[in-house]
Amino acid sequence: MQGNYLESAKKQFAQYKTLGEKAIAQIPDDKLFWQINEQSNSIGTIVKHLWGNMRSRFTDFLTTDGEKNWRNREAEFVNDLKTREELMTRWNEGWNCLLTTMDNLQDEDLSRPVLIRNEKHSVTEAINRQLTHYAYHVGQIVFLGKMVSDQHWKSLSIPKGYSDHFNEEKFKASK
Repeated sequence: MQGNYLESAKKQFAQYKTLGEKAIAQIPDDKLFWQINEQSNSIGTIVKHLWGNMRSRFTDFLTTDGEKNWRNREAEFVNDLKTREELMTRWNEGWNCLLTTMDNLQDEDLSRPVLIRNEKHSVTEAINRQLTHYAYHVGQIVFLGKMVSDQHWKSLSIPKGYSDHFNEEKFKASK
């Protein structure tokens, strides 16, 4: 059962990475750094936050606290990225750190204790914590992408009004 957990978690992380990339690909360059207001985050800022969080949590995952002393969380919320290239560099650095760590975990690691902000978690709990955190932020990216792309947005799931058609095709394929 445990081996299935690591594979499942890696698959879920990879799906959220892909979902975020498909959303970002649809967003015009000038909208990647747009904010609704001063209290909100742009897509670029959300990516910076994910980058900082992933690097902090998954660098030396099994041996050091997930809140690294070199992390500057407050700086993650400064909307200072300027290009799609900068944004995608951060995106890929964060995900590469996470996925490399996940690839190196073994079943016997799942019950080991790790710290996040001096709070003890099992490896399984820590992974679940990050999986839900990243899903939340990828959802924000998708939502903002839909807003700024307006009528040009192409659904990343089943488009409104197509559920019956989608289900019909899915069930037809299994016959």
